[in-house]
Amino acid sequence: MARRRTFAIISHPDAGKTTLTEKLLLYAGAIELAGAVRGRKARRHATSDWMALEQERGISITAAALEFELEGRRMSLLDTPGHKDFSEDTYRALIAADSVVMVIDAANGVEEQTRKLFEVCRRHRLPILTFVNKFDRPARDPLELLDDVERTLGIAAAPVNWPIGSAEDFRGVYDIPRSHLLLYEREAQGQFRAPVDIASLDDPAARALIGDSVYAHFRDTLDVIGGAGASFDAAEYLAGRQTPVFFGSALTNFGLEPFLRALVELAPPPQPRQSDSGTVMPTDHRFTGFVFKIQANMDPRHRDRVAFVRVCSGRFTKDMVVTNSRVGRTIRATRAYRFFGRDRETVAEAYAGDIIGLVNPGQFAIGDTLHTGAPLRYSDVPRFPAEHFGRMRLQDTRYKQFDVIASRLRTEYGAEVLIEPAAYAIARWVADPAQRIPSIGGGTAVAIDRRERRVLLFASEWELQYFQRQHPGIELLAESPTM
Repeated sequence: MARRRTFAIISHPDAGKTTLTEKLLLYAGAIELAGAVRGRKARRHATSDWMALEQERGISITAAALEFELEGRRMSLLDTPGHKDFSEDTYRALIAADSVVMVIDAANGVEEQTRKLFEVCRRHRLPILTFVNKFDRPARDPLELLDDVERTLGIAAAPVNWPIGSAEDFRGVYDIPRSHLLLYEREAQGQFRAPVDIASLDDPAARALIGDSVYAHFRDTLDVIGGAGASFDAAEYLAGRQTPVFFGSALTNFGLEPFLRALVELAPPPQPRQSDSGTVMPTDHRFTGFVFKIQANMDPRHRDRVAFVRVCSGRFTKDMVVTNSRVGRTIRATRAYRFFGRDRETVAEAYAGDIIGLVNPGQFAIGDTLHTGAPLRYSDVPRFPAEHFGRMRLQDTRYKQFDVIASRLRTEYGAEVLIEPAAYAIARWVADPAQRIPSIGGGTAVAIDRRERRVLLFASEWELQYFQRQHPGIELLAESPTM
């Protein structure tokens, strides 16, 4: 259990999250050649992007589980959708993680989707490592990027390495704790591991390679953070109050090695979880876990449904009998798998921190607690408010069965649909189920979710704020009530 590391990667669309995921697998030896998300037709698709639409558009749509070995650690990576249309899948995957990697575009800084995902991490007290990506392209000043992280997200940012130049002048990074200069060469369009030349900061040869102007700016900014920047504090990171910041380029492999070393050394092992019977330690002898995702049609030939389970304690073994606390029924886990994107292999055993998939012929739902021994139930996996609204109409009336939904209905079920955008932009749950809601007008409406809980739909952020000013006694929730 102590060598398990379960983490998720979050970012705004096009910040380079999927490329970084591929490079993690490359450096871990899990794949031999990294495929670019876009570019030459001959390149492979990203390992974690297994759906046809993901491969067609070069985006991540579903949360994929990828397990691999890295520096003696068993890594479970929950690769999450970056595109804002698929936030719900990302939010739920974060509940199953023990830590997070946040990828930021060096040219754009903290963007809207990053901010939303960060707020979920903050609410669930997840430690965050930050990788500022794309320094091989024109980038904002690194001091400005640090300030952006602190002002926008309200978390202390502690640089662990420092970039040397940017765009065509990007030469490498300076490893601050180890006082090492890591210089890189570009080769093979980032498909293979980049060679690393470690040199002293004052090495004349290194200065000549970097160039006088780039070197001078690098030393000036390095002196500024040395005197005024936050120093990395492991306890503050684990408490979620500080994020260690790394700079580099996932595409060209610049700065990846110090980042990966930190991920292995700093990311926490499986953490205790709260249940209705108290705190469950990962070392508890009984098996417990919860379902955080259900994916249909991973194998179109079998039309199967896979329930992804985060193991929280104990030891899981194939064919063991577990109890689903929601229905109070025992189930024999005969078909259990470990995943690498779409690929799967049978699981013989699993421990706290592992992600396993159970083929699900209808017994499981998101949020279910599975356990052996005495009755126990973890808090429900919260639902998150919708961010996109529309009405869907079947074009093919033979079937009783949003851009992505339409694509999956077409490719997996052969059903053509038409989606019409609706006028809502924000949804919030009403905290008190018994509270009376006054008559409302404008672009606001009252709806119910699948569990008959009331939800208010607003046309804009302004309407949400107006409602809260007019009705301060009505508490609205950004996550569904749990327990």
